[in-house]
Amino acid sequence: MIAKSLDVYALAKLVLETEKRSFGVVAKEIGMSASEFHAAVQRLTQAGLVEQESRKVRRKPVEEFLFHGVPYAFPARQGPPTRGVPTSHMAAPINALVAVSSGTLGPVWPDAGGKICGYAIEPLHPSAPMVAKTDPAFYEILALIDGLRDGRMRERQLAREELHRRIFPA
Repeated sequence: MIAKSLDVYALAKLVLETEKRSFGVVAKEIGMSASEFHAAVQRLTQAGLVEQESRKVRRKPVEEFLFHGVPYAFPARQGPPTRGVPTSHMAAPINALVAVSSGTLGPVWPDAGGKICGYAIEPLHPSAPMVAKTDPAFYEILALIDGLRDGRMRERQLAREELHRRIFPA
């Protein structure tokens, strides 16, 4: 089984799911085809991150994978300055906890309709900038994962703490 970045993207959505819904419905919400989403869930199941029948995430293995696997398997590469959607420490919730000097470029997903300039990093899936505008909870999970992929030690620690709270809700 070879993991793909879209598997992490699908996993981020599954972390938020409270009930089993059709592949087509969830896939449409995150800008994937139903077959792409189904294949991603199959790979996540094979990896032991998702239960096959219920599609519930296995929270502890998911946390370990996000914290220790994703930054190495899918590191964020800084691209050229561009306009885009803020991510990592430039997006909620980490941006409220980290001081960023004005004029400093931060990470963004390239998007022509983006609100800020920053350095480009490739999102886990091309639909991320579009979905960020309509699904705030999913956007925050993706930005936190980017905090693990791109951030310095402080941002990574903040992303870990916040992801832990979201993976294991009270």
